[in-house]
Amino acid sequence: MIKETKKSPAIRFRGFDGKWIEEKYGKIFSEVKSGLSRSLDIEDIGIPVVRANNISDGNLDLFHDVRYWYDNDPKGADINNYLVEKNDILINFINSESRMGTAAFVDIVPFRKTIYTTNILRVRVNKGYDSKFVFYTTQQEQYKEYIHSITKTAINQASFTTVDLKKYKLSIPKYEEQKHISGLMTCVDNLITLHQRKLDQLKTLKKYFLQNMFPAKGEKVPRIRFKGFTGDWEQRKLKDIANVIDPHPSHRAPAATETGIPFIGIGDVDEAGNINHSTARIVDEKIYDEHHKRYDLSIPSIGISRVASLGKVIRLRNDIGKYAVSPTMSIIQFYPGVDGGYVYSCISSPLFQKQFSSQSNGSTRQSVGIQDLRELIVLIPPIVNEQKEIGTFFWNFDNLITLHQHKLDQLQTLKKFMLQNLFI
Repeated sequence: MIKETKKSPAIRFRGFDGKWIEEKYGKIFSEVKSGLSRSLDIEDIGIPVVRANNISDGNLDLFHDVRYWYDNDPKGADINNYLVEKNDILINFINSESRMGTAAFVDIVPFRKTIYTTNILRVRVNKGYDSKFVFYTTQQEQYKEYIHSITKTAINQASFTTVDLKKYKLSIPKYEEQKHISGLMTCVDNLITLHQRKLDQLKTLKKYFLQNMFPAKGEKVPRIRFKGFTGDWEQRKLKDIANVIDPHPSHRAPAATETGIPFIGIGDVDEAGNINHSTARIVDEKIYDEHHKRYDLSIPSIGISRVASLGKVIRLRNDIGKYAVSPTMSIIQFYPGVDGGYVYSCISSPLFQKQFSSQSNGSTRQSVGIQDLRELIVLIPPIVNEQKEIGTFFWNFDNLITLHQHKLDQLQTLKKFMLQNLFI
């Protein structure tokens, strides 16, 4: 049976009707041009050059990891032939296989004259086509599948030809409908950028507090302290304030099952201790009872990775149902008189993390031994109320980070839905 091609999208703006037409990129593009091949400099010797590293999630980043070339090319090329201008689409076509076809849209004229490297195609479109609409077609799954089909792999890098790129077929409406769709997509992208920026700022601010709300090396009090607390903090070994448990002596993860309980790894939990059930492995529920003999997660606990993602810390919450933990982490359960929220924050601090990483060993897979972990030094306020103040502060901070992460995830899910339903 011949598959019938859709003639209109699932969701459409009011006032637009009629069938979308099938076109090839070759008809839509007015220009497809690769950039200059030069040995670029990390010093600003003339003009910025866009490379693959400057293209990320559809955006052009000219502020980080930028390389430069001379304004007057020593080899005689006319730099003006390679300028990046507003409404250009920049596409990776010679690079690692994972970057093939990834693109960025130039929303505004670069703040200074800018060119692009030979591994990138500069695409411009003919009159009657909206550049931003065409750019969004490079984020559709069928485009990615097509790029994968035309990509030729090699030892050092993959590539595809402009001839093959121009053969890509897509469905496209009239110009005004293109503009409406790209305008809505741009609004969602702007929201994603805003929430990503807020999230990055919160994480940066958290790092600042982790550096300053715990004593620096050789000091006994932090630079930032809650009002009303004085006196030196005490040095304790981790084993003196908590029971540090190796939950899996065999270090073997159980087999996955279709139904059961989550078996969480260090990457399956967010800052607030919520389990990501979409990534956690599901295992037989009887494993919970077997592991319960070695550790009781009804006791306030945290997990720290000793093998993969060295030093990453997660909260192991006791209010989210049954689960078991991966053999790549150790469980830390606090003794009476010690606030778990404080310890979680303390061992996330740069000073403890540096101490932890200094104990790592292994040539191919770094790890830290359970005995070494137990001997690590923790600086702790002797007054439990100060511990609780710090623990609560970072708990609230982590919940704020989680909230913004959830908003960002929702917007990205919305964008994916729109790409599937506003386009054909």
